[in-house]
Amino acid sequence: MGINKIGVIGVGQMGGGIVQIAASAGYEILACDQDEAHNQKAQAKLEKSLSKLVEKGKIEAAQKDEVLAKVKWTTQLQDFADCPLIIEAITEDVPAKVALFKELDQICSADTILATNTSSISVTRLAGATQRANKVIGMHFFNPVPVMKLLEVIRALQTDDETYQTILEIGEKLNKKAVTVQDSAAFVVNRLLIPFLNEAFYAVYEGVSTGPDIDIAVKAGLNHPMGPFELADFVGLDTLLAALEVMQNEFGDSKYRPCPLLRKHVESGWLGRKTGRGFYNYS
Repeated sequence: MGINKIGVIGVGQMGGGIVQIAASAGYEILACDQDEAHNQKAQAKLEKSLSKLVEKGKIEAAQKDEVLAKVKWTTQLQDFADCPLIIEAITEDVPAKVALFKELDQICSADTILATNTSSISVTRLAGATQRANKVIGMHFFNPVPVMKLLEVIRALQTDDETYQTILEIGEKLNKKAVTVQDSAAFVVNRLLIPFLNEAFYAVYEGVSTGPDIDIAVKAGLNHPMGPFELADFVGLDTLLAALEVMQNEFGDSKYRPCPLLRKHVESGWLGRKTGRGFYNYS
């Protein structure tokens, strides 16, 4: 299937990055969020990101203008009727994603591929909510999308070979290293990473050490570029909590039980860098 246009629904931290790399790769982009204010914020972030690349000499000013010209913005799902590929990047919430996929299923042509950027939710479940289950697939990008090279491609139980091969080709055009993952909760990277982060939360919760000292220990002892608390704040504590809850429900194993300290931070609205306060204060 020849694809030259990609729709992106949800243009926050992840969706905005997907818009940037896809437009930079030459695709026409239709980007959508729930209201015009969200779109304007995403557009400003895109322009800022591209301007930084110009300042660093990585792209020419003309290239920046070309990328920006490839992106159209909307708040109406009906505008996606002619998109051959739509990548969903909304909040990590099962009912919200199911509702969106059902609506897109009614709007789009039968050949449209519906992809989800979920980090933990069953792609098979989302596919089952549509009448095009064979055209549903997972495309899990990593944050920040323009920098991180990995793309997890997740086949739902129903995904057909044509859809799978099309997404692998697009991943290559987006300059990503694609790995194929079976549809299991949290897939590969997050299945390994999130319990590690959760264990760090428990170490603080139980008084083993402090967050800053654990970050120092992990960076100096494991040679990680970021400590677990720095990384958690970067990813978003609400996103981590949602993923842990999915893993606990899917696997039924107490080792995925979210640390109460993490839950309290989310309840307080301290979600990390995006709110100015997480385990660290960024204000």
